[in-house]
Amino acid sequence: MKRRLSILLFALFSTLTAADEVPSSAALFAATLSDADDKQIALSSFKGKPLIVNFWARWCPPCRAEIPEFVKFRTAHKGQIEILGIGIEDKAAPVKEFAKAYNINYPIFAAKEQGIPLMKALGNTRGGLPYTLFINRNGEIVGKKLGLVSESDLKAAAELLLKK
Repeated sequence: MKRRLSILLFALFSTLTAADEVPSSAALFAATLSDADDKQIALSSFKGKPLIVNFWARWCPPCRAEIPEFVKFRTAHKGQIEILGIGIEDKAAPVKEFAKAYNINYPIFAAKEQGIPLMKALGNTRGGLPYTLFINRNGEIVGKKLGLVSESDLKAAAELLLKK
């Protein structure tokens, strides 16, 4: 019963519906982005893991508001589900400062010129923020949300992402 409720909640919060086209995660795994130290990281290195991919910007109030939930979630699910924070930012240094100020404990990247095109390729045709994807270990996008992600959203997503 609990499991069904979690899946139902995930279905309610997710913007995927039968009418929506499920985007492919190929663009994500083909990308190479700068980490907070400006080192190039191939996102293909995260393939095969359940992922929560969050696009954000420093100037976005809802983006800042959801970060504490991601930090708590990462602590609780470390080694099971990985979170990737992709900043719509031009430089790595401000991303590093931001990550330190918000005690971000998950990998964080500066998308630079790839940010908006990558978001759009991953189903965010409006280009709004925050934008979050839920990707299973097979690389399939099983959910997406445009807007603030809550604790209940993350709990429901965990149930779906951890099922075998």
